[in-house]
Amino acid sequence: MNSVFTQTTQEAQLQWVQDTPIATHYGDSYFTRHQGPDETYYVFLQGNRLVERFQQLPSNGFFVVGETGFGTGLNFLATAAAFLRHAPAQARLHFVSTEKHPLRLEDIRKAQQFWPELAELADELQAHYPEPTPGFHRRWLANHRIALTLIYADVEEGLAHFNGKVDAWFLDGFAPAKNPEMWQQSLFDLLSHHSAKGATLATFTAAGFVRRGLMEAGFAMRKRKGFGTKRDMLVGALRGNWQPQCYNLGDIAIAGAGLAGATTARHLAELGYRVHLYDANGVANGASGNLAGVLYATPSPVGSPQNLFYQHSYLHALYCLHAHGFPNLEEHGSLNGVVYELANPRQRDKVLAAINSPYWPQSLLQQRNSTQVLLPKSGFISPKAWCEHLVNHQNIQLHLSNVAATQFSHQGWALPHGKANKLVLCNSFAAKTFYPSPLPLRAQRGQVSYVKATATSKQWHQAWCHRGYLTPSINGLHCMGATFDRGHTHPENRPEDDERNQLELQTHLPEHWQALGGNTMEIAASRVEFRCQLPDYLPLVGGLSEHLFANLGHGSRGITHTPLSAEIVAAQLTGEPSPTGNYVLEALNPLRFS
Repeated sequence: MNSVFTQTTQEAQLQWVQDTPIATHYGDSYFTRHQGPDETYYVFLQGNRLVERFQQLPSNGFFVVGETGFGTGLNFLATAAAFLRHAPAQARLHFVSTEKHPLRLEDIRKAQQFWPELAELADELQAHYPEPTPGFHRRWLANHRIALTLIYADVEEGLAHFNGKVDAWFLDGFAPAKNPEMWQQSLFDLLSHHSAKGATLATFTAAGFVRRGLMEAGFAMRKRKGFGTKRDMLVGALRGNWQPQCYNLGDIAIAGAGLAGATTARHLAELGYRVHLYDANGVANGASGNLAGVLYATPSPVGSPQNLFYQHSYLHALYCLHAHGFPNLEEHGSLNGVVYELANPRQRDKVLAAINSPYWPQSLLQQRNSTQVLLPKSGFISPKAWCEHLVNHQNIQLHLSNVAATQFSHQGWALPHGKANKLVLCNSFAAKTFYPSPLPLRAQRGQVSYVKATATSKQWHQAWCHRGYLTPSINGLHCMGATFDRGHTHPENRPEDDERNQLELQTHLPEHWQALGGNTMEIAASRVEFRCQLPDYLPLVGGLSEHLFANLGHGSRGITHTPLSAEIVAAQLTGEPSPTGNYVLEALNPLRFS
């Protein structure tokens, strides 16, 4: 498998000169001392006429800013603050920024403390600042009015995978003489390719080759007086009349109230949509209804599209859980780390190699010994409690009934509780009846065993993964599992499957097996469900048609994969920029088997 990004990203190396950060690799400062916000406002906000354009947005409008070089986040914070002051209350800002050398969180905090007028937004950003792993990272601020999409990659490689149209560009790399790679014709052409009609551009530099290159890419360029002591800067615009971009309005229906349905419903509800959630069995009573599940990913040293989806959905799930303050009760789980017993030699080599790759910094992956690693930010949660938390929103209405394909007409979906323009299928195997071409959804039977806790096991606080998994006790029961059986349709609990779960635990975690009673371990109950999975082990995520979308086939990784998948669906449904790169969208395309 080939890596999506060929150029590695490394954290920025800084030298602080009084209160100004200097990038040692480039020998240039991130902002003008004592004048950072004023310079941003003059060069980028005034240079792109942003206040005027924010005021012109309709209530369902959204505005996209693209930036080359996130740096300290100053431009983002200043733009977000201006947007909140001047844009309509229901409008949204998308700020998309590339960064090849992300600053460490402690440097971000140190830099942003000098701008007290931006402190509220800065605190929110710092609380959810992404790990320095290559790829796309989406963060929401200001009650879902502002979306920051940070692309940790070389600027050209990052923007090549961006999906969206930019209304205004900030060209804010280090000076062309000190960072010439960031001022190439190929980049200028990419800016034009990803621009909306009439998109504007501003940059602090007035270098002649920059002006000529942008003109060749289609921008009409002119000089403007520079900030402070700088004589000139450049502003420009593409041909065409700029018109505000707008997101779609209307009620949205979701079929299925498991992890996929609940995460999709909550994200759309937070964006202001009225969501009708349909499930005759209620919330998380199917494959999402186990007592506990583990949030984890299998680390890899290769940044293929599949591996990047695995990692970034994992990181996004962690972000969403922290943003929701979940879990907040002991019986709902804990995000206090997962110990990974590397039972398979091939898997062991792969995971240990990931430790020395740019994809898995020590904050995310730590080696304990030759056969164990720790995922320090992972944990275990109650998926049912998580789903119930998600659907508890004023914009979500739960209906204890199912949706049928026959309820669609050219006018939309005529449902038992009103009409909806769009329907999102999160209903596992039942989705097959909604689409004319076959959806290759496969059933993977799984049985999890609920083991009574002992005096010793009640002291355990971290989940373990091996060929199966074991969670700390919830209400006196440990989750031990789970079997994987393709093609088996037996719906009842089988004693031999409990024995298989016990044997796996005895083989890979013998001390835990013994502490639970060994051969006398007491299994209080078992639960059988059929996981919905695709032949390539990736879910179906995105649009099937104009009125029909899918978020299906997450197999045993529903806790990990569904929050990012929900955002992908929402972006396609609303027409807003994607939270991830085209390499993931193509890998998850629900039409890929057609």
